[in-house]
Amino acid sequence: MHRLTARTIDDEAGLRALLGEPTAIVCAKVSDRLNHLTRQFIERSPFVCLATADASGSCDVSPRGDPAGFVRILDDKTLLLPERPGNRLADSLRNILQNPHVGLLFVIPGVTDSFRVHGRATLTDDPALLADSAVEGKVPRLGILVDIETAYTQCSKAFLRSHLWDPARFVDRSTLPTNGEIHAVLAGGDFDAETYDQERAARYARRDGFY
Repeated sequence: MHRLTARTIDDEAGLRALLGEPTAIVCAKVSDRLNHLTRQFIERSPFVCLATADASGSCDVSPRGDPAGFVRILDDKTLLLPERPGNRLADSLRNILQNPHVGLLFVIPGVTDSFRVHGRATLTDDPALLADSAVEGKVPRLGILVDIETAYTQCSKAFLRSHLWDPARFVDRSTLPTNGEIHAVLAGGDFDAETYDQERAARYARRDGFY
């Protein structure tokens, strides 16, 4: 396969020559803990992206969502992210076992500022600790504890440039391929995409496997 040959930047000096240095006020917003103002971004967020990497540095980003405040603030240096049922590939969890460094991006619907946390993660199955993370009467079997190393607000430019919250730009899901159609391509066509999509929609309507 042909690979585009491009001029590359290979060190921070070259990068800084292009970008310049961050301003003092930008550097000053980075903290090693939450405070009474920044914790509100976590308490009101129903959605977070979790970034992890394995021992070799291969990366993964996983979306996590639940009722607002589902990521619990145990103290100003510690978070608990409940693990809900998923596809069992467990990419994020297996990565954490190899490499504890994680990144979290908290998003609040309609708000263009987001909130970033970087830290070190461990897995816990402590029933007493997880009890308060129950939803619909079901306690998670597993949680991710995050010891905060840095925490700060992310500016609005990405959300403003993308018009993410503008309903006029929302995409009709029917204009994209279904999951069943994608599976059919991967299977070489020997796959009943319509039945798969119908059964999947029915499971979601029943909320099977949500909690």
